[in-house]
Amino acid sequence: MSVQTQYQQKRMAAADAIRCIKNGDTIIVPSAVGEPPSLLAALSEARRDFRDVVISQILPIQKYGYLDPETVENVRHSAYFYGGPTRPGGQAGWVDYVPAYFSELPDLIRRDLSPATAVFALVSEMDEHGYFSCSLGTDYTMEAVKKARAVVLEVNPNVPFAYGNCHIHISQVAALCESEAPVAEVGLPKIGPVQEAIGKYVADMIPNGATLQIGYGGIPDAVVMQLTHKHDLGVHTEMVGDGIMTLVEAGVVNNRKKNYNPGKMLATFALGSKKLYQFMHRNPALEMHPVDTTNDPYLAGQNDNLHAINATMEIDFIGQCGSESRGYLPYSGTGGQTDFVRSANRSRGGKAFIVLPSTAKDDTISRIVPTLTPGTHISTSKNDVNYVVTEYGVAQLRGKTAKQRCEALIGIAHPNFRDELREAARKMKLL
Repeated sequence: MSVQTQYQQKRMAAADAIRCIKNGDTIIVPSAVGEPPSLLAALSEARRDFRDVVISQILPIQKYGYLDPETVENVRHSAYFYGGPTRPGGQAGWVDYVPAYFSELPDLIRRDLSPATAVFALVSEMDEHGYFSCSLGTDYTMEAVKKARAVVLEVNPNVPFAYGNCHIHISQVAALCESEAPVAEVGLPKIGPVQEAIGKYVADMIPNGATLQIGYGGIPDAVVMQLTHKHDLGVHTEMVGDGIMTLVEAGVVNNRKKNYNPGKMLATFALGSKKLYQFMHRNPALEMHPVDTTNDPYLAGQNDNLHAINATMEIDFIGQCGSESRGYLPYSGTGGQTDFVRSANRSRGGKAFIVLPSTAKDDTISRIVPTLTPGTHISTSKNDVNYVVTEYGVAQLRGKTAKQRCEALIGIAHPNFRDELREAARKMKLL
């Protein structure tokens, strides 16, 4: 049977495609804009027809009707990483959370520690060989495709066909629907003078020929803006965004100095503008791979001079980073921060940067604290942390004593808080 015949046999409306789901299924959904809007909207409409269905996903973008505390016995969300639509439910207790390193999610699925009986994914149009590209969220989804009883796709011509290990064959598909809606776009975050100052400290420490991992946020984008005079940079990251595209277009990124997959940018999900998605389409310089390739510290660390840039919300005197909760209240998730801190630490010449403004709430709260807020989820441990950067400078902590760390961190705290931080340090016998 030809691939086109298979396609036509499996093509149906979204409302019919979701009927592949059975009670008790766990549906794996790709990260962020890789989520399939038509399928999730149809499932939301019909959610009361189901029982004990779980949707597992990192960083949802849209708030669908199934995110409803009144129908969690029908369809419930289980977050690998909270986004805006799921954070309130996580804090209220009716959205679940699975703590895990991003790099290990495929293995959790492989070992049946994280169920995957179905997949809903947004994909490109099918090529002449019968393959769709799961380019926007390759992540853990490709492993779930191998395990799932039912793979249901939303096919959209606005999704780029990317290269790499991100392809699903029509023979693996139970049902598909079609849509032509624009892929969701996520704009660049606001960059102010604090972000610019932090970005300059980091950019000045990135040498020509370095390989970059850049997360999402104002500070990482401020770093990107200040790298336009560099040359021969490479990219090995979890997220490809507009900032990386800008560096490629400026001739700054060419991937020639990479040790692992030289000549290629590697990423596992995309988040940005329509221009970014067009840039990804059949671009031979970019490959999208599962997250256990992109985020594995052994593989990523094979790149010399790997420079990883990630943000935190709070750090204590010993160097513990609270990046995913506000006290005991969940905010985001573990994600790939620890993956890339460890990758950069393994890399010859690598540097792992944890970046944060020195204060919060209009300079009324110091983000550098004697001890983390009770209940805070520790994302990067004291044993992994390397460079910490605020708008007041850089503290290098790796290999330093507890007292040296404390002194260095107070030195990059906001001046308004340094006296009280020193007093706390003396009481803790750290100064």
